[in-house]
Parts: sequence; structure tokens; C-alpha cells
Amino acid sequence: MRLNAYLARAGVASRRGADELIKAGRVQVNGERGELNTFVESADRVEVDGAPVAAQRLAYVLLHKPAGVVTTARDPQRRPTVVELVQHDARVVPVGRLDADTTGALLLTNDGPLAHRLAHPRYGVEKTYVAEVEGDPTDEAVRRLADGVVLEDGRTAPARVRRLGRSRLELTLHEGRNRQVRWMCDAVGHRVRCLHRSGYAGLGLGRLAPGEWRELEPAEVEELRRAGARSAGSRSGARTSRSG
Repeated sequence: MRLNAYLARAGVASRRGADELIKAGRVQVNGERGELNTFVESADRVEVDGAPVAAQRLAYVLLHKPAGVVTTARDPQRRPTVVELVQHDARVVPVGRLDADTTGALLLTNDGPLAHRLAHPRYGVEKTYVAEVEGDPTDEAVRRLADGVVLEDGRTAPARVRRLGRSRLELTLHEGRNRQVRWMCDAVGHRVRCLHRSGYAGLGLGRLAPGEWRELEPAEVEELRRAGARSAGSRSGARTSRSG
């Protein structure tokens, strides 16, 4: 793997931080100065400031993110972070982001290539949200959400939308735009009061309480790998349904 990814797996720094260490000449591989394009194999000896480092095992964690926690490794405003909630031996970082006031399913891992694929829009990883909104959305509003609405950065892709109650909607998306669900609901005249991500790439929270986390089972990791390998073009179109 590339040297910066190896250092990130070792818990030394983020990939960006590892790049800075490498450029500063503080990293050696087999006694030679490491470069940004250096690749590391299992038998190689890697040192930072003369101290040996080793890649940690791959780890995959599902967190039930509570409200008021930011989706970063550290926060300049000293707000609590998701990384602080997950006390894991390996250094895991969040895949994508949830707003501070959004709750629900969040994946954290040190598997950089998989995290990149899951977060990249072209793979269309499925994300399911439950939104409490102002007012009572009409069937026309639900249809517009499903068909796609025009936002400042363009029209949204088709989504699956299900009515769960008078002011409660479930939306399943394959995009990852910033604050997308909130902007979509605003566009049809129903501001989001509360937002919860109930599923991510087929993973549900089960009995996890807010702030709790668990390691994924091997079969779940394999399903994530399959999700990260699918192209967005394989996704089906939108459909709407009504319940509750």
C-alpha cells in the first residue's frame, strides 16, 4: 500500500498528516527516506522519527451517532467527536459525514480504499433517512421528492420515499450531497425538524442506543465490499409508497 495509507493504518496520522511527515523527511522505509509515491509491503520496515511503526489490523465499526456530536476526528470548537465515542484499539475515522444535529448510522474504519469507494458518489451507496418535517406533505410533495427536486447544485437523483406518518417521511438516497435531505424537504415546502439515518449500505442500527457502537461481522464487511464495488448505474429508479 502507499506509504501515507500505511501510516494512517498504523494510527500515526491521517493521510494528509502522513503526507506532511513524509515531506518533512521524518519517515524512513528500510533505512531510506520515504517519498510520497513510496509503496510499502508487509516485510518492509517503516520508522517515523527513528521509531518503528506497524499497520494496525483492519477495523470496521458501526456507531449510533447521537445529536450534538460532530463527524470529525477533532474539532477546533472542542465539541465532542465521533472518534472520541469509539474507543477502539485501531485508529478509525468516519466514512462520510452527518450533521452535528443528525443522528443515526455512521460507519468508521481504517480501511482507506473501502472508505473512499463507499463515500464516492459514483458508487451510489444506499443511505436511508427518517425525517420529521413541518406540516403534512401532500402526495404531490412526496412524488417530487421521489422524482428529484432542483437544488442550487442541480437536480437530485430519483429516490425511494415512504410516508411513515402525518409529518414523518423515510427517504432512501444514493447520493451524498451536503445536507441533501434537508435541502430536498425545504424545496417542497417542509422544513426538517429532526433527521435520523436509519440505514447505511444495508446496515441497520438494531438495538444500538445513541452513543453505542459495535464491530461489524465478517459477512457485513463482505457486503460493504460488494456495495463499494457496484456502479451507480446498477441502481433502480424511484418508487413511492404510503404507510402509517
